[in-house]
Amino acid sequence: MDNVSHTAAHGDRLQAAQRAASGKTMRLLAGVAAGNFVEWFDFAVYGYSASTIARLFFPGSDPTSGLLATLAIFGVTFLFRPAGGIFFGKLGDRVGRRNTLSIIILMMGACTTLIGFLPTYANIGVLAPLLLAVLRLGQGFSGGGEASGSSTFLSEHAPAARRGLWTGISNSSQTLPFVVAAILMTVIEASMSRQAFLSWGWRIPFLLSAPLSLIGLYLRARLEDTPAFVEIQRSGRIVETPIRTVLTHYRKQVLLLAGVASLNALAFYTMSSYMTTYLKQVIGLSPTISLVSNAVALLLYSLLIPFFGSLGDRYGRKRIVFAGALGLALTSVPGYLLAAQGGMLNAILGQCLITVFLTLTASVVAVVQCELFPTEVRYSGAALGYNLGYMLFGGTAPFVAQYLVVVTGAPLSPAFYMSAVALLALVPIAMLPETAGTKIAHSGTSFSSH
Repeated sequence: MDNVSHTAAHGDRLQAAQRAASGKTMRLLAGVAAGNFVEWFDFAVYGYSASTIARLFFPGSDPTSGLLATLAIFGVTFLFRPAGGIFFGKLGDRVGRRNTLSIIILMMGACTTLIGFLPTYANIGVLAPLLLAVLRLGQGFSGGGEASGSSTFLSEHAPAARRGLWTGISNSSQTLPFVVAAILMTVIEASMSRQAFLSWGWRIPFLLSAPLSLIGLYLRARLEDTPAFVEIQRSGRIVETPIRTVLTHYRKQVLLLAGVASLNALAFYTMSSYMTTYLKQVIGLSPTISLVSNAVALLLYSLLIPFFGSLGDRYGRKRIVFAGALGLALTSVPGYLLAAQGGMLNAILGQCLITVFLTLTASVVAVVQCELFPTEVRYSGAALGYNLGYMLFGGTAPFVAQYLVVVTGAPLSPAFYMSAVALLALVPIAMLPETAGTKIAHSGTSFSSH
């Protein structure tokens, strides 16, 4: 009888421990996902408001020049991402991942909310686009620490066999804001007159950032810092200047990460921040078809990326990212062609064709950036390499795509550009070490370049 009671008690304790662990996992994923949602909702709103902002902040230009100016400000934002990555990377490697991510969400939320209060060109003249540029630079600076920070945070909490899955969930929460922003913009535009939308309706999504940021901050503040960071803190292994260590010992990893991230940056920001403008301005589809079809494609991305992340856990990172890059090289032109045929279904199918292969690459970039560097400099190394790729090809993606259309007169020129970059990305992908299953505390040590 005593043995039965003892066994039952042991079983109860085991179930309680499993429930506690499951609850902790859900809090971690929810806290990071909520913060990611707020952070990238702010970026998404600007991308979907590009044509409106062009009209309100660059009214003296012809529509094409105004749109290019708006997309240029979008790109300039990314110039500050490496600087933000270095700043927040050092902070994350010295004072902790959680505290740094909390600071980032406050900064991004403040900049986005202030855009919602900006006077337009009609009110204050040339000062309006200048203030817009300053606030966008603030967004870029904070964005430089978010993606790598949240991936670092989750990868250091995750079991080795599920690291790709966990970071895939994090990456999914970075894309859902683009879906929500697209739907929100569609509803707002449809529910009021064009005059009312241009007068005040466009400000609504920006102003929503304030309460969303406070919610995200609350959820992040309740999280525990990672065991890996706590360990180096307790053992006195905090590095004084992590970026110097990265540039001295991990240059190769930084360059490889930048090369792989470049393709992901180009494809993602083409799909999320330019495609709706392309379908409306270049192809001539309705705003509703453009926004809704894009939202469907990005929703597919959000659903697939945890699955592809788990495939990377099982079959290795290199196979997955190679398949994604090769697929983008082969399907970019057919995807654009299909989307340009007209109608909701064609627009959805064309974008989804590209999105499937984009998701394959993104699922690897999300996790491999953390597996290439040791704990002491992980945040700094990941943020530097990742943001270099995004600065060069992510921020410039909408501008270059539209510029190619204007200069060449060929609607398919952005597709050929994406295909060419995908082929070039196969080189750093081939040089990438296989990192699946790497012990996170020792990541990067085998590949350091002295």
